[in-house]
Amino acid sequence: MRLGLPALVAFFVLPAAAQPDPATAKANALLAQLTLEEKIGQISQFFAFPGMPIDDAVKTGRVGSLLFVTDPKEINRLQDLAAQSRLRIPLIFGFDVIHGFRTIFPVPLGMAASWDPALVEGAQAIAAKEARAVGIHWSFAPMVDIARDPRWGRIVEGAGEDPYLGAAIARAQVKGFQGDHIGADHVLACVKHFAGYGAAEGGRDYDASNIADTQLWNVHLPPFRAAVQAGVGSVMSAYMDLNDVPATGNRWLMHDVLRQSWGFKGFVVSDADAVKSLVPHGFARDGADAALRALHAGINMEMTFGPGDYAKTLASSVEAGRVSVGQIDDAVRPILEAKVRLGLFDTAKVDEARAARVLAAPEHRVAARVAAERSAVLLRNEGSLLPLRPTAHTKLAVIGPLADAPYDQLGSWAFLGDGAETVTVLAGIRAKLGAQGAVEFAQGVQIRRTTPSIFDILKRYKDPEPWSEAQAAEELAKAVAAARRADVAVLVLGELQYMSGEQASRSSLDLPGRQQELLEAVVATGTPVVLVLVNGRPLNIAWASRHVPAILEAWFPGTQGGAAVASLLFGEANPGGKLPITWPKHVGQVPIYYSHNLTQKHEDQAKRYWDDPSEPLYAFGHGLSYAKFAVSALALNRSELAQGAMSRGQQIEISVDVENTGTVAGDEVVQLYVHQRAGSASRPIRELKGFERVSLAPREKKTVRFALGADELRYWSGALRRFVLEPETFDVWVGTDSKASLHGSFKLVPD
Repeated sequence: MRLGLPALVAFFVLPAAAQPDPATAKANALLAQLTLEEKIGQISQFFAFPGMPIDDAVKTGRVGSLLFVTDPKEINRLQDLAAQSRLRIPLIFGFDVIHGFRTIFPVPLGMAASWDPALVEGAQAIAAKEARAVGIHWSFAPMVDIARDPRWGRIVEGAGEDPYLGAAIARAQVKGFQGDHIGADHVLACVKHFAGYGAAEGGRDYDASNIADTQLWNVHLPPFRAAVQAGVGSVMSAYMDLNDVPATGNRWLMHDVLRQSWGFKGFVVSDADAVKSLVPHGFARDGADAALRALHAGINMEMTFGPGDYAKTLASSVEAGRVSVGQIDDAVRPILEAKVRLGLFDTAKVDEARAARVLAAPEHRVAARVAAERSAVLLRNEGSLLPLRPTAHTKLAVIGPLADAPYDQLGSWAFLGDGAETVTVLAGIRAKLGAQGAVEFAQGVQIRRTTPSIFDILKRYKDPEPWSEAQAAEELAKAVAAARRADVAVLVLGELQYMSGEQASRSSLDLPGRQQELLEAVVATGTPVVLVLVNGRPLNIAWASRHVPAILEAWFPGTQGGAAVASLLFGEANPGGKLPITWPKHVGQVPIYYSHNLTQKHEDQAKRYWDDPSEPLYAFGHGLSYAKFAVSALALNRSELAQGAMSRGQQIEISVDVENTGTVAGDEVVQLYVHQRAGSASRPIRELKGFERVSLAPREKKTVRFALGADELRYWSGALRRFVLEPETFDVWVGTDSKASLHGSFKLVPD
């Protein structure tokens, strides 16, 4: 799987440090003293669930990292055991700090919908502070896999379909986790899953990804490169086959691209048991072969549920001459360097009293509410039903299985989120109305996941017993009756916590269970309906888009999600989020994304299906507001630029005016799209190349400026098998979604 690597170096090589730093010197000094068994221990990471016999491995230096320990008292105990090892090398504790630790923020797909990298950075800085306070040093995030198939469950963990937005969110997360340097309140970030995991065939988790070179370089790799440029300290390999080579045994990915071309200096960890999985993949003959292939590919550390193939076989492979001690040293060195930079040799233990204070910090909950407000997307608001008015809408019916379900509001990968302190949508609305009105609640229907998820064993709550048919009919009738008595019915529908995430791919995008039946029954009452979606992927809401006047996408909004939803519904906060994914009408349109290539017919003549229009339900970048915005006065600072001048750093500067023409303050996300009209290869109809979220008071106008340079216009050409910056005419559109119509153009001319 060679893609013309020498031709890429000029574009992808990152500057390397000229001299070894103190962390490297310390690591080399330790390496000189470590036995082979101790070295292999440093490249072994074990899960540490309660009751697992790990103490002896810790004391004897046969494990260098543990994960899934979150109790500071237990972390201190285990660090004390590590201090009894021969060289007193501390453990590094890892955990899936995906969208919060104790304070749960909206899921990553929701945070990406904010189109606000500064918000994302701040949220992950809080997550890092909470995690580090209890003794966690390493977060298995950000996940930056581009996903264009919403059937794939892990779409909820990424930033959606677009590499430009994905790269911006990736940089923000790395900076939030690690800070300017990894100090006491920061953790090591781990960008994952390298690479192409989001392109699993059929959206089926773990299935193979077969990705053309052009898609790999132009779509799937840019967010990973952005994370490396931002200084990410670690990378996680993916489970699946990438073009017939499992990612965890793929030397081209881990060495040629990551280290040689991009200059990555950190370490790579396998996903859980991904080294062992090389055998069932049919790639490795046995465990010893799997360990050798992974190590040779560039996997520094094996994540495993117990002693893995590294621990079991590498010493014998060294003795047999199949791998050298120098190769083992090369794997260990960056792990030891990370421990030095994390300050673990200075202070490995944590202050348990301080940890309790940090986890309870009220300002963290405020930040979570603001993040949920800024992540929500107003999909529809016909007749300006929203915002609701407490004086006019005094009787509300809050209906649905997710209206008062705290854990399901948190979303997947929220292990430490506290249901008791989570503000549900029902609680948020009741608090907002207070004594001004009455709120009646009815669950309406019950939804259940028909097969258990990988995380069922970690649940701290028990699913209720399923309803009988008679009870189901009675509860549905209660919901309809409540809607009839109300001024407005707020339906909270979507997915349960583990209907999205790992091992949570779906063959359908329909609302699970009998939610569609509930929706139609409530709409039939004639009471105005607001639909609030709590979910981790686009769902089939085509019927709702025709019959429900107001639809608010809240995603899995986190600890303060209900308070945020209430503020949005009553206008104390103004929706400003935008979709980071194209929203299909139904699963038959999948995969669907805005930046597709042109066909032999003009776009307005192309009919993709004979039985259904091919347009999505909602475009990438779509999102409404209670304010009204106008974008005008598109201007370019030049109509043409020499190719060589752009290669040397000159840019095309673009400006537009954005004005709030409404009567309330609000946010708009101004988006810049580009199309290269011709070249050595076909180019997408449009590509996002700039965005800015701006806040405007009523009647306020601002000028938003963008710059297009070589990084934005260069692409991997499948015809030439290298990156190119080509002289050609470029179209430019600026607007508020991927259908922007304000147009300009410029030429890149030969020198």
